[in-house]
Amino acid sequence: MKKNIIWLLAATICFASISCSHKVTSSLTAGEKQKSIVILYENDVHCGIDGYAKLAGLRDVINKSDTAYAAAVCVGDFLQGNTTGAISKGQYIIDIMKGVGYDAITLGNHEFDYGVPRQEELLRQVNAPVVCANFFEPSTPAPFYPAYVIKQYGPKRIAYVGAVTPETMVLEGYSFYDTNGIKLYDLCPETFYSLIQQAVDNARSEGADYVVLLSHVGEDTQSLGFNSHLLVNKTKGIDIVLDGHTHSIIPEDVVQNLEGKHITVTQTGTQFNYIGKLLITADGHMTTSLLPVKDIPYENAGIKAVTDSVRQLVQNATSRVVAKSDYMLVVADDQDQWIVRGEETNAGDLVADAYRQAMQSDMAFENGGGIRNNIPAGTITYGNVIGMLPYDNTLCRIAATGQQIQQMLTRCTALVPQLDGNFPQCSGVRFTIHSKSHTVSDVEVLQANGTYAPIDPTKTYTVGLTDYNYSGGGLFDCFKSCPVLFESTTRYYDALANYLSGNLGGNTGTTYAKPQGRITIVND
Repeated sequence: MKKNIIWLLAATICFASISCSHKVTSSLTAGEKQKSIVILYENDVHCGIDGYAKLAGLRDVINKSDTAYAAAVCVGDFLQGNTTGAISKGQYIIDIMKGVGYDAITLGNHEFDYGVPRQEELLRQVNAPVVCANFFEPSTPAPFYPAYVIKQYGPKRIAYVGAVTPETMVLEGYSFYDTNGIKLYDLCPETFYSLIQQAVDNARSEGADYVVLLSHVGEDTQSLGFNSHLLVNKTKGIDIVLDGHTHSIIPEDVVQNLEGKHITVTQTGTQFNYIGKLLITADGHMTTSLLPVKDIPYENAGIKAVTDSVRQLVQNATSRVVAKSDYMLVVADDQDQWIVRGEETNAGDLVADAYRQAMQSDMAFENGGGIRNNIPAGTITYGNVIGMLPYDNTLCRIAATGQQIQQMLTRCTALVPQLDGNFPQCSGVRFTIHSKSHTVSDVEVLQANGTYAPIDPTKTYTVGLTDYNYSGGGLFDCFKSCPVLFESTTRYYDALANYLSGNLGGNTGTTYAKPQGRITIVND
């Protein structure tokens, strides 16, 4: 009991594995006593379900202690990321989240993975306000969800403004356009910053004492040019940015806003490694810190029960053994960097080979962003396979010219050495990336006799890939104009499971012990 009391005092006042602070000026009515406000935040959980009970448990115990007002907010990317999301199309995640009692939730790009109708169906159940200032249906004056929500904590009012990166229209393009290319939904890249500013101004005029931006925009500049630092540079009136999207571990990154004021940007990483804590004291002093989830001694019993039930359902559905491996199938390195997004890995080779076999194509590609989790050495279950390929994608075979393939390779490797989800893992083809000149050379196609021959720009080749990569969600839109020769109903994770158990006879052998030299990167 004594240990818990000490921990609670540390968590609500000064505890942090990494901590920082800045001051936001605010005025209090004379004689008014204001408790501190603690806002617990998470981003990019990606179906890491074990943290929800601790998030709610810590929030609950702070509220019960009466040392501060406590709240919890979500900064997006919760519906998808591993088996739990994939086999239920997000429902299991919502079943857990709706018990948390969030004060506000914003969207991440992966909330669009199952399409907007499914997203809306799920979020109606979550029992929390969903906010996003830049998500619209075309030709409608109001955003799809409210731009912000204002919550009262004692005498203070906090506005939570939501924003999701417009890059989502590239990453999850199939959710924004119909098959004829007509725009169904818009994240407004042309007016993104002004829409955020308008939401902030409206919240201020409505009486918000503080504005907290829930920003699923991220630290890294992607193809459309957005990042959270630019968002701060181009706006004013935001007190703090709780960021997401890039899985960065950032207790504080101070950025100047449009007026030259210093604004904190913070992220918690991914998969509930940390829970963020924003402490706003009575005099307006703001401190951010990251709490290791493993060290939090509190759990909400109700959410823990739901989590345990979901885990059992997933276990029942995914325990079937499909293969074994004497080595890890690598997606991320020891620092949790998704190297599959910037270089060839043995997992990328395996996945692409499974596609080529399933589609009986000349070559196959998978974007690195579609391969999500390592598979450890040992027994490989169906759940491991879905965890590696957790989305609802199906396979297809298309026809593409050698020139179109070369253009795709050049476009999708242009950011090397920066990690990018469009990086193409491949089968039936090999090539060299020049990381300084951003060019690709020596593209060769595997022949029936096992040798490679230079690609012919005028020849038509068959390509196996997912419907996601064909429709412009991954690999940009490089293959969108290509004719579809065969549209399969096979899920991409089933193609991999079938390849492991059937073609490989249930054992990865020595073939995939290391990358096979299909992608060479040179620094010139």
